[in-house]
Amino acid sequence: MVSLKREFLELLEKDLEFRYTVAGYLGLSEVLKRLDCIGEEQINLRKEQTKIWEEIRAIKEEQTKIWEEIRAIKEEQTKIWEEIRAIKEEQNRLREDFNNMLSTIKTMNERLSRVERTLEKLTVDVEDEARSILRHRIKTELGIDMELYPLTLPDLEFNLYGASDNLCVIGEATVRGGISILEELIEKMERLKRKYPERLRRNVLQVLYVCLPLPELIEGAKEKGIWLLKATQDFHKPPIYLK
Repeated sequence: MVSLKREFLELLEKDLEFRYTVAGYLGLSEVLKRLDCIGEEQINLRKEQTKIWEEIRAIKEEQTKIWEEIRAIKEEQTKIWEEIRAIKEEQNRLREDFNNMLSTIKTMNERLSRVERTLEKLTVDVEDEARSILRHRIKTELGIDMELYPLTLPDLEFNLYGASDNLCVIGEATVRGGISILEELIEKMERLKRKYPERLRRNVLQVLYVCLPLPELIEGAKEKGIWLLKATQDFHKPPIYLK
């Protein structure tokens, strides 16, 4: 081995061509090594690039999903705004309907007020008429000049009331009436007897002055012995005997 090295060194020293051959070989080897290193670096670089592209592709996919979600959110927002717009339109329609209803109610209230005033005036006129007619009838038929007026007590009220020494006239006056007004008069008379007997006299004449009495009211007045009349007609007049 030693002799081989010696021969190799002598050849390098004495043989120029051999020396160049060895030098070329050694240079090529270094180049190959460097190329091998470069190849490995390129392979590693390609692997790194592959990873980078995979990450970029993953990022793009995630970005695509995000945009899809954003698009879905925008679509949902659009639907929400459409619903809000529809609600506002419905609200406006309801407001218009409400305003129309208020206008209708106002008109109805005005009409009802006119009707109430008319009824009130008519009721007052009927009550005044009833007092005047009854006063005249009692004076001409019984010879008693009695003033008639409304009787208002804490828990009772009568349209017609008048009293003399031995006669008390008490009743109600209305434009139109059915059996309920008769029942109401009887019930109030019972309460008057219990709570205010001093308002009564030995003779009590119960009266209903009704311009348009219903048939059941006429029958009820006959059954209960109550004087039922209007200005031009006696629907039922019981005999009046003063004690």
